[in-house]
Amino acid sequence: MRLYITCVIIAILATLVATSPTPRVSDEVDALANDALANLITYERSHRVSNKKCTLQNAAVRREWGSLGLIERKKYTDAMLCLMSKPPKLASKDAPGIRNRFDDFVSVHIRQTPTIHATGNFLTWHRYYTWAFEQALRNECGYDGHQPYWGWNKYAHDPINSPLFDGSDYSLSGNGEYAPHNATPVAPTTNVPPGRGGGCVTTGPFKNMSVNLGPVGQTLKIPDLKPQSGNGLDYNPRCLRRDISSYVSMRWTKTSDVTGLIRNYTDIGSFQDTMQGNLTSGDIGVHGGGHYTIGGDPGGDFYVSPSEPAFYVHHAMIDRVFWIWQNRDPETRRYAVSGTLTMFNDPPSRNTTLDDIVDLGGLVEPYRLGDLLDTTGGPFCYIYA
Repeated sequence: MRLYITCVIIAILATLVATSPTPRVSDEVDALANDALANLITYERSHRVSNKKCTLQNAAVRREWGSLGLIERKKYTDAMLCLMSKPPKLASKDAPGIRNRFDDFVSVHIRQTPTIHATGNFLTWHRYYTWAFEQALRNECGYDGHQPYWGWNKYAHDPINSPLFDGSDYSLSGNGEYAPHNATPVAPTTNVPPGRGGGCVTTGPFKNMSVNLGPVGQTLKIPDLKPQSGNGLDYNPRCLRRDISSYVSMRWTKTSDVTGLIRNYTDIGSFQDTMQGNLTSGDIGVHGGGHYTIGGDPGGDFYVSPSEPAFYVHHAMIDRVFWIWQNRDPETRRYAVSGTLTMFNDPPSRNTTLDDIVDLGGLVEPYRLGDLLDTTGGPFCYIYA
């Protein structure tokens, strides 16, 4: 058995080496991912399904942004720009602000925010949503890679100069230009001090991007920004703004934050609650940590954050942490769910079940929640490096 596990891991790693010209710098979170993969191999070997199409040998491997070659990074951002240039499929009278295919995804998140955060479907909904975005990149814009993730902890000390936000043509664009701005309220008792950004992003692939929807949960005060009618779905074009913050990243996304989350919480309820933070005590968790490391508009807007191009690499990392946690004990954690159908159970609602339907508002077909808990089952066929 041990020899089999070793052979499978070597085969997967060999594929990564062959496709990645950038050396992969491993850390403690990566070590946990390797252990999770070994556990998954053992589990799959003892729970074989004869007609299962996805196997660990043919599953796509999602990789960290910094391990991608420059051409691979450019292909990803080009595909995102392609979605921004394509006509929408979900535009309607009650969402008149949608202008392109990228906005379709934003509009769904705006509509469903109260039922997909601090709920029992938070992790599965966002797993399916990120996968649906990846499929749009591949099937509608010719992207031949897979969804990368942002290894927060690797760059927590200096996110502005990371390969994600250094402003090069091979990044996800840089920080915003400096503009005097307010501290960012991220929890009832917690404000993030103003950083060196706050203005429009002027470097990298998304320097000319138009943010079309929102704001709804605005945290960055922007002079003369037109208010919305209330639902955030009117047309309200403006530049992409960021205020990238090491103050946030060093408090909520460093290695010990990630490893502590994975190691210290053994039930799904405490794991997902800790991931999302205890806002009343001022803790925003790694989930809020990633969002508010970027900040700005729409990155600091709870509802409209998918208009921020880095949203998807952030949520791929959320999914990776969930995947690692699940595969530390796949026998008991693969199909674990906890929580209710409403945010913070307000208004009170029933418990989430495996038979609930996850509906992405027309982006893809609705799917049973229980079939979205295995990344090599249901609609999925991927693992994480």
